[in-house]
Amino acid sequence: MKAAQELGTYGLSTTVADARSPNRSTPTSSTRLAREHEVVITVEEGAIGGFGSHVLHHLAMNGMLDHGLKIRTMVLPDVFLEHDSPQAQYDLAGLNARHIAAMALSALGREIAQQPARA
Repeated sequence: MKAAQELGTYGLSTTVADARSPNRSTPTSSTRLAREHEVVITVEEGAIGGFGSHVLHHLAMNGMLDHGLKIRTMVLPDVFLEHDSPQAQYDLAGLNARHIAAMALSALGREIAQQPARA
């Protein structure tokens, strides 16, 4: 939700879909989202080969990638993450709101604005 708010400051409208409990409707909802958006980003606390890979496979097999849809899958990196607060671990893993917003902007060929340095 924070990434969606940040993208709103760039004039971008976003949809946040919670897929914590994937079921039979997941292919239908991913198809709908792909039809209605220029960019689809999946974010998961898992490794490569999880939910994002299933969504990508479904979209590819149904021709949804044939007309310019941009898709990015964000997963935990294959590195040991030291015990820390969840926010610190998401920062290190590249899965916080700022990283998600930057991924969306990058897919659109745009860059995230630099924040002013703090005194």
